[in-house]
Amino acid sequence: MSTRRPKFRPEAWLATLALIAICLISLGNVIVRYATDASFAFTEEFSVFFLVLLTFAGAAVAARHNQHIRIELIEHHLPKGMLKLVFVLQWLAGMIVLGITAWYGSVFALEEYQWESLSPGLGLPNWIYVVWLPLMAAAIMIRMTQNLIDRLRGKEDEEVIHES
Repeated sequence: MSTRRPKFRPEAWLATLALIAICLISLGNVIVRYATDASFAFTEEFSVFFLVLLTFAGAAVAARHNQHIRIELIEHHLPKGMLKLVFVLQWLAGMIVLGITAWYGSVFALEEYQWESLSPGLGLPNWIYVVWLPLMAAAIMIRMTQNLIDRLRGKEDEEVIHES
């Protein structure tokens, strides 16, 4: 019997923590609003931030497991030799979009930091929220590259196979 080391997936943990935070913030706000007819001021700002973080972290998890929505019709009808070219083109298109996102997200985060811009709701520094955009875009790029390597080697995703 072989023991497998658990895979390190910080984006999965990040998505889980973000979802838990959204649930706790929303529940707390509902309870306080019901009991006092007032609500916490921070709930919307934090909930939106955690929702965006959850979305990007989930996208990184999906990218690693080749689970993003795409049109597979071409993949199913191409000869095996052409599949690798399609895999690389898919990866390249994703890299371009995410590279642009990471670049402009970095510029935006730096500008928010330099201008000392504050969030409208709580007055917190905006860069704290914005800096996650290029970081999570980079995480998705890393996971897409890992997935491409696996696909080019003909390797199936073990977690998807075991869950089916």
